[in-house]
Amino acid sequence: MGKLLLLFILVPIVELILLIKLGGLIGLWPTIGLIVATGATGASLARWQGLSVLRQIQLELASGSLPGGALVDGIIILLAAALLVTPGLLTDAVGFLCLVPGFRGVMKRMLKRAFAATLAAGSTRFFIRIGGRGG
Repeated sequence: MGKLLLLFILVPIVELILLIKLGGLIGLWPTIGLIVATGATGASLARWQGLSVLRQIQLELASGSLPGGALVDGIIILLAAALLVTPGLLTDAVGFLCLVPGFRGVMKRMLKRAFAATLAAGSTRFFIRIGGRGG
């Protein structure tokens, strides 16, 4: 079974278990309130940080440098936003972690190592498309 398929099966199961346990501890309405509050707070934080990264990208482009690190930050913040608007405790925790600049730095280093290992193994292909649809 593919890792991605396993992820799409296991994460919802774990989320359901956590939500049921939390609902048993604090009740239905407080659990729903917590889900709504974390989603709204997370979306707001992701929007704020996303706009900040967008400004950083624009400044780097205006100065003539490539915004590689800022682009990766933007991708991680986009991932955080997607996780935060997904109902669940585990996805919210990971989403909030992705909004912490120190944690993003760790993620960027891990992604860089993984990408370098993939390139070194020769298992990555790049395709360049020139022209329109048929080109």
